[in-house]
Amino acid sequence: MKNIRQFLLSSLGQAAGINAGIASSLEAPNPSGYSLDTKEAYRFLTESAANLSQAGFGLLLPGWWTRKGTKTHLKAQAKVKGKKLQAGNGLTLDKIVSFDWEIALGDRVLTIKELQALAKLKAPLVKVRGQWVEVNDAEIRAALEFWKKNPHGEASLHEVIKLAVGASDKADGVDFEGLNATGWIGELISRLKDKTGFEELPAPDGFSGTLRPYQFRGYSWLAFLRQWGIGACLADDMGLGKTVQTLALIQHDLEQVEEKVNGRKAPKPVLLVCPTSVINNWKKEAARFTPELSVMVHHGVSRKKEEEFKKEAMSHAIVISSYGLLQRDVKFLKGVPWAGMVLDEAQNIKNPETKQAKAARTLKAEYRIALTGTPVENNVGDLWSIMEFLNPGFLGSQTGFKRNFFIPIQAERDQEAARRLKEITGPFILRRLKTDSSIISDLPEKMEMKTYCTLTKEQASLYAAVLEDIEEGMEEAEEGIQRKGIILSALSRLKQVCNHPAQFLKDNSGIPGRSGKLARLTEMLEVVLENEEKALVFTQFAEMGKILKEHLQASFGCEVLFLHGGVPRKQRDRMLERFQEGKEYLPIFILSLKAGGTGLNLTGANHVFHFDRWWNPAVENQATDRAFRIGQTKNVEVHKFICAGTLEEKIDEIIERKMQVAENVVGTGEAWLTELSNEELKDILSLREEAVGE
Repeated sequence: MKNIRQFLLSSLGQAAGINAGIASSLEAPNPSGYSLDTKEAYRFLTESAANLSQAGFGLLLPGWWTRKGTKTHLKAQAKVKGKKLQAGNGLTLDKIVSFDWEIALGDRVLTIKELQALAKLKAPLVKVRGQWVEVNDAEIRAALEFWKKNPHGEASLHEVIKLAVGASDKADGVDFEGLNATGWIGELISRLKDKTGFEELPAPDGFSGTLRPYQFRGYSWLAFLRQWGIGACLADDMGLGKTVQTLALIQHDLEQVEEKVNGRKAPKPVLLVCPTSVINNWKKEAARFTPELSVMVHHGVSRKKEEEFKKEAMSHAIVISSYGLLQRDVKFLKGVPWAGMVLDEAQNIKNPETKQAKAARTLKAEYRIALTGTPVENNVGDLWSIMEFLNPGFLGSQTGFKRNFFIPIQAERDQEAARRLKEITGPFILRRLKTDSSIISDLPEKMEMKTYCTLTKEQASLYAAVLEDIEEGMEEAEEGIQRKGIILSALSRLKQVCNHPAQFLKDNSGIPGRSGKLARLTEMLEVVLENEEKALVFTQFAEMGKILKEHLQASFGCEVLFLHGGVPRKQRDRMLERFQEGKEYLPIFILSLKAGGTGLNLTGANHVFHFDRWWNPAVENQATDRAFRIGQTKNVEVHKFICAGTLEEKIDEIIERKMQVAENVVGTGEAWLTELSNEELKDILSLREEAVGE
């Protein structure tokens, strides 16, 4: 007992040296009755408690302080009520909604009198309705000032939804919590955020085909957002059927039209904009799945214009055009009252400053849909442009987006900024992956593998010469555009050397025996042909495609198809039919990545070769998905060619390390390489010993 008493006194003396309040209590006649005022208590909780804990003292702090989420701040929230109403009763996003502003402390909504009483106390700890909470004097003053200016408010339903998803900063000076909505508005917002609770529609009567369960849900989700005029981005993985889900929606709308002209349903037309290479694909898919939908193709020199175009468009359910004509013909496209506007491969408007992106935002339509397997292709800036088309203003101005999201996510890898961006955009983007077995279980496996090749001595010599030239140019180059231009040019030249000397030299010289990559591709394709299988070979260079075609035809004695940007549409469509139909054995299809990377169905192949790398996982995956998609019955093997000991191997390693961030919201391209220092670039571009074969 004596030792315990000494230990207690010694410990109290040590504690008194850490906290003045403990020292004062020891001098009081009754230490156990010693009390602190709110300022002293706050100082103890925020400072002394941590110091005592570090000194080894055990502390029993109040539960209201230690429980997660109780140390709350004042927050403003909008409260809006709505009766039981449904979309379609004259309600649109322009509907004006009245709401009240509330100030909450945690989950407690304060009255104006309570807030004024807190302001008079000027204390960091206050008791509100029997519960101690932490408050900030500056926050209280800001909240009072805000409340005086904004006791009530009016906003469009569009603005209310922005408040609900956190896309608005209306409550300047006070933390903004969001929206407290009830009734039909609360139901609408809940369905938007959770993507649940909306009616799952049956297949339209005129739909000819079978929708999979996830496609029923996707088309129903599009119809739900379409009811309210809310823009939707269907970002399903390539091959999951974005086309059929969109056609099902348009067919559903056609069957809902009650007005008839001469006994025929007369809906407003839908404008569908897509790359030129997939115009015919859309036409064929519409004829197959929705034969009732009359389709007009607006393309070519003989296309109709002005009033003639408008009259013709109004007699069709779908008008299909290209991105190039969207900006060229925008003046008379504006003259049509479009029911909807659909952008296929919507990454084509990822740059908001292009004429086609501006034209897309200019046209009026009752609803807007973006279809893309890669909503973020290069960086999160792509997402701003697509969202600005779908729901203007939801992500703020371009400048504000750059400040709040682009720089924090792209440059600083800020996970909180990425989370907020996903929370704001999530209600308007439906993304499903075919590798998710809960989505679809009838696709075979995709096996990806890297094929490492060596350079020939000629390639190594050319590579070294290019490196020497690059180093001289970079040392003399000024910062900025000039340096970036030199680096991007260097990357292209080195990739050409890795492909084949004839591509780099452009001298029409001989092909065999000069490229390690080409030798390996020939060996692997020989096995493909022996097994009577088919292969797609992707290259980003049209000139390399020509070299591949010539060499492979000579090597195997069979016709090799080659699709590039210069192939006319009719010839292109015939190529696709011949390869897919199987009436003749055409084992190899070479495609330039730009011409063949999107919109094609080539399930006849079960091997995919990336002869040279785009260094963008999203773009490469899109190309792979020409074969790995619904309708494929075999396991798909994906071969990515890499020249070991060169920039190709180094950049591949860097991309692998970045992949987690890329799959979050950030894409990967080549531009990031221009931001590296000269020393870092030298390391990446250098030629290592393992590069040259025997």
